[in-house]
Amino acid sequence: MFNPSQQDVRRFFCETYRKGMAREILTPLESIAFGWIARHPEYQKDLIDMNAALDADYSIEQGRTNPFLHLSLHLTIAEQISINRPNGITSIFSTLTQHLKSEHEAHHVIGECLANMLWEAQRQQIPFDDQAYIKALQKKLRRIITTG
Repeated sequence: MFNPSQQDVRRFFCETYRKGMAREILTPLESIAFGWIARHPEYQKDLIDMNAALDADYSIEQGRTNPFLHLSLHLTIAEQISINRPNGITSIFSTLTQHLKSEHEAHHVIGECLANMLWEAQRQQIPFDDQAYIKALQKKLRRIITTG
């Protein structure tokens, strides 16, 4: 299983941004990542200087969103949707997109749930539970549908 370090992730996004802005050829994964970077111009300043990015502190005390975590969640969700793993994620995404009228907002709803599930698994030192993730997303989807 691919398990990049924090530094690897930051290098990947900084280099992807650099290559994309220079109009260099991107790998398929870089193309997807660059698409999400383009949708988040507020993070682009964090990607310009790789050395600064490698040293940056995005702790809660800093009060800033971690752009690398946020972009990584988008990338993870895009992959989950493309292969429908865990089973049912593509349908949930499609329904969320219809109700929210935005693929990006649907990603954010899924990302919030994914981040919470990852944090909980890490906190409890247990494996990620695909079934619990899908159930949590289904519950969130029902809430969104019933509240309009």
